[in-house]
Amino acid sequence: MAISEHLLETIREAVGPGGWIDDESGMEPYLVEPRGLWRGTCAMIVRPDSTEAVAAVVRLCAQAGVAVVPQGGNTGLVGGGVPDGGIVLSTARLNRIRAVDAANHTMTVEAGCILADVQDAARAANALFPLSLGAEGSCQIGGNLATNAGGVAVLRYGNARDLVLGLEVVLPDGRIWNGLRGLRKDNTGYDLKHLFIGSEGTLGIITAIVLKLFPPPRASETVLAAMADVESVLALFMRARDEFGDALSAFEMISRIALEFTVRHIPDAADPLESAHAYYALIELTSPRAGDNLRDSVEAVLAAALEDGVIEDAVIAESQSQSESLWRIREFIPEAQKSEGGSVKHDISVPVSKVPEFIHCASEAVAAMLPGTRVVAFGHVGDGNIHFNISQPVGADTDAFLARWDEFNRIVFDITFEMGGSFSAEHGIGKLKRKHFVHYKSAVEVDLMRRLKKALDPDDILNPGKLV
Repeated sequence: MAISEHLLETIREAVGPGGWIDDESGMEPYLVEPRGLWRGTCAMIVRPDSTEAVAAVVRLCAQAGVAVVPQGGNTGLVGGGVPDGGIVLSTARLNRIRAVDAANHTMTVEAGCILADVQDAARAANALFPLSLGAEGSCQIGGNLATNAGGVAVLRYGNARDLVLGLEVVLPDGRIWNGLRGLRKDNTGYDLKHLFIGSEGTLGIITAIVLKLFPPPRASETVLAAMADVESVLALFMRARDEFGDALSAFEMISRIALEFTVRHIPDAADPLESAHAYYALIELTSPRAGDNLRDSVEAVLAAALEDGVIEDAVIAESQSQSESLWRIREFIPEAQKSEGGSVKHDISVPVSKVPEFIHCASEAVAAMLPGTRVVAFGHVGDGNIHFNISQPVGADTDAFLARWDEFNRIVFDITFEMGGSFSAEHGIGKLKRKHFVHYKSAVEVDLMRRLKKALDPDDILNPGKLV
């Protein structure tokens, strides 16, 4: 629907100078998503600098029946922040660290804080905020919560929702719910914060958060182990989990082709081992105790695994720079894959025990559909989340390959579903996966979610066309 100039001017007055963008070039970065799959349209970008201003804008739009599309750092991969009309409400100016409670081990931050800045603020308080993503230098904590982001530390610390004690949220009618309680125990009814975490901005706009903090790591070891097959990856994970317990912070799988792509296309990335291996596991161990001798434990586990034929080789980082070099291989796989032509990417999860079976079945199925297809499998195998990416055959026509996106999706998602898995482990639904949401979710789940949306946002003001 058309938006009146009177409403736009009233919104400008509500947010004050510097609180809006309405010129074409200034709006452009807010209208496109990282992979270029969509370009949206809207009347104006609104950038409030307070919760009260957010509430005022939402209230005005609700009264006029105008859609509001919340947007954080715009780093999502499913089109959840792409507008189809209405206005975009950016949280970028809600970027204050409101409080740090050292004794309670919590930090209260606004939704527009960049994730890396939240991590830095925790370090300045001699603490750790463990959420860590490839986009942490530009993504915002509010968006991380709206999508229930995962990342590399889920194995030890959980998803984004596990790191939250309280929220402040602007509701679709413009009311403010202040749930900023730093309580670890509060058994007084529905835990409302979990309605909004993972809701992708369709039920409310998160404006501030009480985050959990943890003791910082004072001892750490980084290991890259090489294996002949994916079954050995699972076998090594089980040994590491049993031996290291809570010290096991990350366990990431890297397939050989993923490593080759990174070494080929990413500057300063190098193969750390002399010979090629089918699979690798990147392992991070940490302890809050400076005197913990993790090295001896690591060496003992690796020696036993080598003797038993579980691993073929391994390297332990001898310095922080070597550790960063090993992590560079893992973190730049998606960037390296761009240089190999078109790719169809899947963010799935299955029970950890089913990871080898899934990789075998899905790889065989896509190869049968299109011979020469290259499977680039990597990810957080310790929590069952595999990024099962498919690169086009060498020399293939990129457009023709990408035209079969839905075919690849159906093959991979059907296998995932049959194994009791999820077709979206950490990226969310957005626009990209709405049809899969209806297809793979049960009728009861879909109905319950739609009822929640209708109850909280009956006029479909917040982020329409996303998720449900």
